Amino acid sequence: MSTTDREIPKLSTGITGLDYVTEGGLPIGRTTLVAGSAGSAKTVFSVQFLAAGCEAGEAGVMITFEESVADIRRNVRALGWDLAAYEADNRWRFVDASPLVEGEDEIVGHFDFGALLARVEHAVSVTGATRVSFDSIGAVFSRFPDSTTVRNELYRLVHALREMGVTSVITAERIEEYGEIARFGVEEFVADNVIILRNVLEAERRRRTIEVLKLRGTGHRKGEFPFTILPGDGIVIIPLSSMELQMRSSDVRITSGNEELDTMCGGGLFRDSVILVSGATGTGKTLMVTEFIAGGIAQGERCLLMGFEESRDQLFRNARGWGFDFEGMEAAGNLKVACSYPETASIEDHLVSIKATIDEFRPNRVAIDSLSALERVASERGFREFVIALSSFIKHQEIAGLVTSTSKTLLGGESVTESHISTLTDSIILLRYVEMFGEVRRGMTVLKMRGSLHEKAIREFSIDHGGMHVGRRFANTTGILTGNPMHVPPSDAERIGQLFGDE
Repeated sequence: MSTTDREIPKLSTGITGLDYVTEGGLPIGRTTLVAGSAGSAKTVFSVQFLAAGCEAGEAGVMITFEESVADIRRNVRALGWDLAAYEADNRWRFVDASPLVEGEDEIVGHFDFGALLARVEHAVSVTGATRVSFDSIGAVFSRFPDSTTVRNELYRLVHALREMGVTSVITAERIEEYGEIARFGVEEFVADNVIILRNVLEAERRRRTIEVLKLRGTGHRKGEFPFTILPGDGIVIIPLSSMELQMRSSDVRITSGNEELDTMCGGGLFRDSVILVSGATGTGKTLMVTEFIAGGIAQGERCLLMGFEESRDQLFRNARGWGFDFEGMEAAGNLKVACSYPETASIEDHLVSIKATIDEFRPNRVAIDSLSALERVASERGFREFVIALSSFIKHQEIAGLVTSTSKTLLGGESVTESHISTLTDSIILLRYVEMFGEVRRGMTVLKMRGSLHEKAIREFSIDHGGMHVGRRFANTTGILTGNPMHVPPSDAERIGQLFGDE
């Protein structure tokens, strides 16, 4: 930490992930402008900042210019904040400056900031508040004749708040997501700190991000960070830059649940590895998930299965068909199965939910079936960030993770999921259909096994009521992985084998 940072103490915001982005919180005694477009969570930010202080034993004052006090109380109750209780304990005080306050006329151009500041100072004094939020200042500034007046009045407000010794948040509207910082073009120059909230439309879906544009005199993380809003938690920021490459590596091997596959992998999977199983629909990905889970439970491990394509009943029925009693395993407390349709939440919501479930259940193994289903609810950028955060979290927990993805075509080809996660996984297992002589067969190969030798052959496998049975390698056949298998005469196959050193 630099000398400058030490001279500027910071106040924890209480917003999950924001203290990491701001490297400790908001500078104490200074004003932060929070600018955002409609639906970007400006009001939630301002309320959560104060509510976090109340939970920590501090007091806060909220000045509202647009929504009524009753509406704010009602709207944030679903997020888990009982403002009425804070008010009853004298930890929260509203200053209602909305234009339709009962008994007052609508605010017009000669709005007196002096009278408002007197009310704010009184509220701060009687509560002992250390935090103040203004939401949203643009409702007043829109009644001023020009930007010069706006700048002067905002400077007057910031100076007064500094004199009160409070740490404050002022929200303001933006017209464009990547245009002017705030509506009047001067707000960001007066405030000590500037945070931008965005609600961008990407691939027909909204995606919220937060960016710290400046923290005057102190450092902060650069760039946009995705966030979501959850009941009971409020804003939850997902700082991808916190995913550091500091994971430990284990030499301990665990079973995949299939002895032949363990042999192909050089003796099994590593305990803290992330394994990608990719294949077309019906090639056996869910069966591999089932055997992976059952193999762990047979070794006394706790296992978590998260499904995004099939319901719990479907997964239980599939497991029964292959000879595994998932109901009994779950009843014994060794297994937890959680299923949800991807469309029920945003990709950020799913990430937070997955992490929370892992933290609560503390499994030794996690299987996710499938990541491809989650692609439907995210932009390409959002999904890539999801995959990075998920794989990093699993590896930091030092648990084994198996994820599946669906190939675009029946006979081969790469999925979007593969391109995003292949460099992040420790192992990649490819499942393919192989069309030969008017018959469809199945093939399997271990494409990648980080830190270990592995079998490079493409083996044929079959599926029946007993599960997956891995057989011998495909002989005299080429082009399987590209989806264009061709039979090669034995003499040509022998010459090709000699050329590449095959035995």
